[in-house]
Amino acid sequence: MVKLKIFTFNPFAENTYIVWDDTSNEAVIVDPGCSYEEENHQVKNFISTNNISLKYLINTHCHLDHIFGCRFIKNRYNPIYYIPELDLPLLQNAAKQAEIFGINFDKTPEPDNFITEQIPLSIGLTKISFLFTPGHTPGEYCIYFPSEEICLTGDVLFKGNIGRTDLWGGDYKILIKSIKQKIFTLPDDTKIYPGHGDKSSLFIEKKENPYLQHIN
Repeated sequence: MVKLKIFTFNPFAENTYIVWDDTSNEAVIVDPGCSYEEENHQVKNFISTNNISLKYLINTHCHLDHIFGCRFIKNRYNPIYYIPELDLPLLQNAAKQAEIFGINFDKTPEPDNFITEQIPLSIGLTKISFLFTPGHTPGEYCIYFPSEEICLTGDVLFKGNIGRTDLWGGDYKILIKSIKQKIFTLPDDTKIYPGHGDKSSLFIEKKENPYLQHIN
């Protein structure tokens, strides 16, 4: 069984997730958005208090608000760092992303590996699966825990909304296709944990999300 902790960090109110196996205490941190010392301290304190062993650092995609804390996490805990390969230009140009918002940004760490749908990752006995879901960015992946029916949807699918497609590499038709062909194939009981805002369920989003009624 896994446990899940949500932090909401940085000026963009981004959701950072720590998911860990409650037997082994092995964990993955997804999209660390911690952007200043107090937010870093919250993460450090939580990991220490719960005796968590941080095995992986994963970015669903590489927009600025989802990568603020990657250097801190990598330097302090040295987890294996995965990103979508097609989002590598976003990671490498993080400082330019930050300039748009008048933010100074340190160089990001280099990823150790790239996500694929075939890559076999796990925390303890809990399998981590990946769904290739471009459209918000060219390379975004959702992260699915089959045994728990939990899906971290990044900025692909939100409660009552979908990811914006007016940024670099965004494509509305591709985003809708990703949701229909990948997320909608999951069980209706799947719990949805997005990159911003409140959690939801796939059943509710199929039924109530105004952007998705035409693809049911």
